[in-house]
Amino acid sequence: MANPRTKNDDVKLALGLVGPGLVGKALLDQMRDYLPVLRETRGIDVSVLGIANSRKMLLSDRAIDLSNWQQVFNEATHPSDLVGFRDHLLTCKDPVVPVIVDCSASDHVSDFYKIWMESGVHVVTANKKVNSGPLERYQAVRSLQKDRKVHYFYETTVGAGLPVISTIKGLVDSGDRIASVEGVFSGTLSYLFNNFKAGARFSEIVAEAKASGYTEPDPRDDLSGTDVARKVANLARESGLELELSDIPVRSLVPKELESCETSEEFMRRLPEFDGKMTRLQEEAARAGEVLRYVGSVDVAAGKGSVELRNFPASHPFAQLGGTDNIVLIRTKRYDPQPLVVTGPGAGADVTAGGVFADLVKLCAHFGAPS
Repeated sequence: MANPRTKNDDVKLALGLVGPGLVGKALLDQMRDYLPVLRETRGIDVSVLGIANSRKMLLSDRAIDLSNWQQVFNEATHPSDLVGFRDHLLTCKDPVVPVIVDCSASDHVSDFYKIWMESGVHVVTANKKVNSGPLERYQAVRSLQKDRKVHYFYETTVGAGLPVISTIKGLVDSGDRIASVEGVFSGTLSYLFNNFKAGARFSEIVAEAKASGYTEPDPRDDLSGTDVARKVANLARESGLELELSDIPVRSLVPKELESCETSEEFMRRLPEFDGKMTRLQEEAARAGEVLRYVGSVDVAAGKGSVELRNFPASHPFAQLGGTDNIVLIRTKRYDPQPLVVTGPGAGADVTAGGVFADLVKLCAHFGAPS
């Protein structure tokens, strides 16, 4: 049974959310339903005092009612100002923990992390751009964690809600050494190659994935491999390598002839022209008793990362995937030759939002909430 707490014991968060899109909306809905439980059982009192997107922001001196936040936000007229957004959280009169949650995918928003953290604002993010962006900016943010004693949580930047980052951190912090990290990191590309079997046309599977909402509006954003490369850069840095995104070679699945298509509709219309090439790759793999998988890899000893389409035997863990699941194999000094495996749903607004919510609860444990 939870220990009883008084209101004076509560850990109070003044929270601002940037990016109320699919993940941000799911997070606000989850908080609407579960914050009362956290307050009662864990003494965690979260007040959402601001919501911002690229155009405007909603600021409030008291907790925004999460049962109708969308209507109130739609009526907001204050232009977005991410410095003013920070300042609003810092003006709270009660002794609170200021935190900004970034559920955007914006590089522009990432430029403000340093400014926020220099002021003592903690950051929880699902945005990959800092951890995979310019090394100088990344290192500045990580240095602020130590110098200003501010917290920075980013579990969902790899594998959505899967415990990939925390697993690697736990290994490194306990003295283990990462040898390699390899995985299927894209739910979209996992779906495509899990379903690309004899008799199937690659373009038709892409069309099905697009119709099901598994791809970006322009599937080239998935097929280019850039998102996987960002996750590889993140994991390389967690493993001790100082790699820039540009250091990671990427084998794009977008035919060069289609890179210049003006619209996604044109791209999808012309993609069947290249089914023959993909079919030959699938048939060659099948004749060898293998499957195709689009993987990202970090080789710590070699000091490099890569993103490519590779063949794996049917007995390999990567061949066992289904749906949009992700899988990560982590080899270390302790986990060798048998790797540590993390697998499960690696995409979706609800699981990503759940991972962000879990990071928020972890943050509160540093300020007195039960761990």
